[in-house]
Amino acid sequence: MFSPRSRRGDRLLFLCIMILVVTASCLMFYALILEAGNLIDLPNLRIGFFNFCLWNETADSLRCYTSPELASLGVPWAGLALARVCVYAAPVFTLFVSQTLLLARCNSNQGEWQLAVCFLAVASTLLASGLGLFLTSTWKWVSLSLLGPGCLALGLAQALLILLLMATVAFPQKGEGTALSKLESC
Repeated sequence: MFSPRSRRGDRLLFLCIMILVVTASCLMFYALILEAGNLIDLPNLRIGFFNFCLWNETADSLRCYTSPELASLGVPWAGLALARVCVYAAPVFTLFVSQTLLLARCNSNQGEWQLAVCFLAVASTLLASGLGLFLTSTWKWVSLSLLGPGCLALGLAQALLILLLMATVAFPQKGEGTALSKLESC
């Protein structure tokens, strides 16, 4: 039999997990949509997933490079495209996590909980590999001191995804056969 204290603890743990999911989603939304994917956004340098602009001293302005021009600078176009796909797919999987966790909680289904864990693992892997691929492709122009709030937000989102992955694995949803009714579990 479950005591009221353990049910309260389960609800609090689930609430904390959901808050972390929403926070990670908001951080990725901020970095990728509001900051337009720019990891460096300075008056003389703008480098992001869709922008690669360097200072042109002869024109005294930023010059943005397109895909064929990036190859002449030594930036692999395919690497940047793959980094975009990985980084922009991570928020989609994170949105699936929140829905799947809610379904798992309401249905008391361990299979749905494990599916949410898989979505978290995929989102975390995609974000880490996309960021890593992007930074290794553009490392000639990027230094740690130049990285802006968009990069910080993505780094924090990655840390939260790893924390969420550990929390959902360490504290799995109780399966069928618990003393909770359907109404109490939601």
